[in-house]
Amino acid sequence: MIFSQISDMINMGLVVLDKDLKVHFWNRWMAQHSGIDSEKIVGQSLFDFFPNLNEPKFLRNCRSVFAFGNFAFFSQKLHRYLFPLRPTYCDKEPFDYMQQSCTMGPIRDEDKSVRFIFLSVSDVTEVVKYEEQLVEMNRKDALTGIFNRRFFTQKLQEEFIRGRRHNRPLSLIMIDVDHFKQVNDNHGHQVGDEALKALSARVLDRIRKTDILSRYGGEEFACLLPETNGSSALRLAEDLRRIVAEENWVCRGVSLQMTISIGIAEGHPEMADSEALLKKADDALYEAKAGRNRAILYD
Repeated sequence: MIFSQISDMINMGLVVLDKDLKVHFWNRWMAQHSGIDSEKIVGQSLFDFFPNLNEPKFLRNCRSVFAFGNFAFFSQKLHRYLFPLRPTYCDKEPFDYMQQSCTMGPIRDEDKSVRFIFLSVSDVTEVVKYEEQLVEMNRKDALTGIFNRRFFTQKLQEEFIRGRRHNRPLSLIMIDVDHFKQVNDNHGHQVGDEALKALSARVLDRIRKTDILSRYGGEEFACLLPETNGSSALRLAEDLRRIVAEENWVCRGVSLQMTISIGIAEGHPEMADSEALLKKADDALYEAKAGRNRAILYD
């Protein structure tokens, strides 16, 4: 009686299973979050209600705890969840199911033999959501919402190594907004910020989901194009250049005409590292900026 009262007050799920993996105990937390009353599930096979658990790894852990009296841990980072329960705030959660950290352990008789096993279920959804927000903040540029330079540099190294290992094409384009200082000087930084946000959104709409667009610094952007050779990257760059030049950009009520200069480079086996690819794209950008509103493929 005391155990039942305590287990119903704790803020975690508690399940007790017998050797046939039938439910012997199901606390109030589990009933509230699963919508399954204790009277309905106790005495029944756990798998009748949660068939997703009837899989080899879970069964091996159950047998191991019964046989050796050890503990098993189901980390959220590896398993996400054991019981597919809805998050507490369904309309606000980025997850389909509650994220859980679970522990399995033995319950012994007076003679020390393992008669039951328990499962404790902790809701760690809020913690996981906060951790993912921190990761996202570390990857994204605060103004534009696209990737930042730090993340881009990491992905550039990874894609360069992957392309070299599998002999796959890789291209890089560097984009610079022409005479952008005049926008800030003539209209203020708020208009300039809106222009950068609008421009990055337009470029993001035009590229593939596998491409990696970042704000490289100030009014300069970098876009990594896996599985793309130089000529294809040049066609994309010309398309972007034309779209930007023909657009009537309205930012905070101010009408702007913008153009961009683009440098393109394709990875080659003789390149020492990703920095070499970056330098060639930067050199091509420098040449393009000499005339403005141009796209140059490094030769």
